[in-house]
Amino acid sequence: MRKTPLFFALLGSLFMTSAAYAQNATQIAKIRNGAKSCARCNLFQADFSYQNLPWRTLNGARLRQADLSLSTMDHSNFSAADLSVANMFGGRFTRASFINTNLRKANMVGVYAGYADFTGADLTGACLSGANLTGAHITQAQLNKACGDNSTILPAGMTIPACY
Repeated sequence: MRKTPLFFALLGSLFMTSAAYAQNATQIAKIRNGAKSCARCNLFQADFSYQNLPWRTLNGARLRQADLSLSTMDHSNFSAADLSVANMFGGRFTRASFINTNLRKANMVGVYAGYADFTGADLTGACLSGANLTGAHITQAQLNKACGDNSTILPAGMTIPACY
């Protein structure tokens, strides 16, 4: 098969597109080293597990598949961020902002998100088993797209489907 210039142009385009989605190690280090703001940063698959990182501004950041397990990120701003498929197991997100955040298929088992704001957040497929959402700003429609268990603590009068 003869490879034409068009073939090589398409192949190059594919590689450039793939590189654009890779994590940015400099931006990850910036947050780990104490920076308070990294709006719209590419933190894809970043490991922030066991980190104490309160009051961070990460609005619009790409945190897809990031590990935030057992981290403390109280009062942080994740508005319009992509936290899809993120591992947030046992993390503390007191009064955090998840406004319009993509939390699809996020592992939120055992999360404490008391008084957090989930206005417009997409919780489709998110697991909230054992999570504490005391006083959270969240709707029943959002909870209907997620799942939890009998130890999930929800705002008064709300329910959540069981995880299977």
